[in-house]
Amino acid sequence: MGEKSIQKKKYIVETARKVFMEKGFKKVTMKDIVEACDISRGGLYLYFENTSQIFSEVLKLESEETDDVFSKNIDENATAVDILLLFFKEQKKEILKRKDTLTQAIYEFYFENYNLPKKDNVLKKQFDSAVKVIEKLIEIGVENDEIVCDDYEGTARNIMYVLEGLKISAQTTGITPDAVDRELLYILKGLGAE
Repeated sequence: MGEKSIQKKKYIVETARKVFMEKGFKKVTMKDIVEACDISRGGLYLYFENTSQIFSEVLKLESEETDDVFSKNIDENATAVDILLLFFKEQKKEILKRKDTLTQAIYEFYFENYNLPKKDNVLKKQFDSAVKVIEKLIEIGVENDEIVCDDYEGTARNIMYVLEGLKISAQTTGITPDAVDRELLYILKGLGAE
């Protein structure tokens, strides 16, 4: 794929992301993306066969951008607890974001495509990757006497389940910043890192 094609595909994905943020996943059609991108239907089909394929690319882009933002904000002298607090801060922003978010679209996509092979499930990969990062932070924190924990993986997995639950609550029943802080503080207290 030439540079021009790469740029065109990237433009389609970035534009489609806005459409998915606005409409969710289920309501978006290829026609919506054609209109938003101001390209021909054939032009879109050169790059993508369907909205699921486009959304998968949107998820990959979203994941890369999230990793970049998180990595750029880590101070070189940061402790494991500092990094965990930064991670929680970024998660809180995402949880409380009501507009310009893909949360609804992501859940719609995975409810509709629940039988995707594990290798194609970007959400599962993100979850598992976050568990591994948190697990490593906990391990380092324990080694440096910043954190108290006996089961690094179980605790990391539990933290991610709490964060996912908060995201769902924020989108369905609503949640206040104080409620998010309370849950995150509870996790930190459990780690002896308050």
